[in-house]
Amino acid sequence: MHSFQRALGEPLVQSSRLLLALLVLPLGLAFTAPLWRMDFGAPQYPQGLHLRISAHTVEGDINEINTLNHYIGMHRIDRAELSDLDWIPFGLGALALLCLRVAAIGDLRSLVDLCVLFVYFSGFSFARFVYKLYVFGHSLDPMAAISVDPFTPAILGTKQIANFTTTSLPGLGSVWLLLVAVGLAAVFGWNLWVRLGSAEEAMP
Repeated sequence: MHSFQRALGEPLVQSSRLLLALLVLPLGLAFTAPLWRMDFGAPQYPQGLHLRISAHTVEGDINEINTLNHYIGMHRIDRAELSDLDWIPFGLGALALLCLRVAAIGDLRSLVDLCVLFVYFSGFSFARFVYKLYVFGHSLDPMAAISVDPFTPAILGTKQIANFTTTSLPGLGSVWLLLVAVGLAAVFGWNLWVRLGSAEEAMP
């Protein structure tokens, strides 16, 4: 434990700083690509309906989906309903700046802080997404033309709701974020291995 605590105060291995700085690229790409995708299939829509949720906008067959949602009393899907997207670009920007800072002047302890912040950002964002889906499916208008039981839309995978088959999967933006997570884990593991090895060699 003493060796681990001492290693945390050591500067990052020089060879890992470049990789850490390069992680800014997938963070930027995550801003430009959809974070999540939802596809809806039904006999009356042979081509399907599609929804793409990005860090700053929602795109796809929104009007058609909102028309269908109106019949069952579900809230409209629009930018106002997805206000959580307002802070996600700032979160990605802050993580990119922290990556550059740690790459330039950071030690292993600051890298741990960066990893914790990244995990918190990703976990909180996904939790809010799940909560929003729950609210959408459980706040139905009782006076709607079609009465359906409250439900939670598909979160990950495929789910049948009435005559619609809904598929919900991570988008390319989430793949880029996963790459960032793997990169951070690799940089942390490499630095910890090197520093702990150096500490053992220095012990009498």
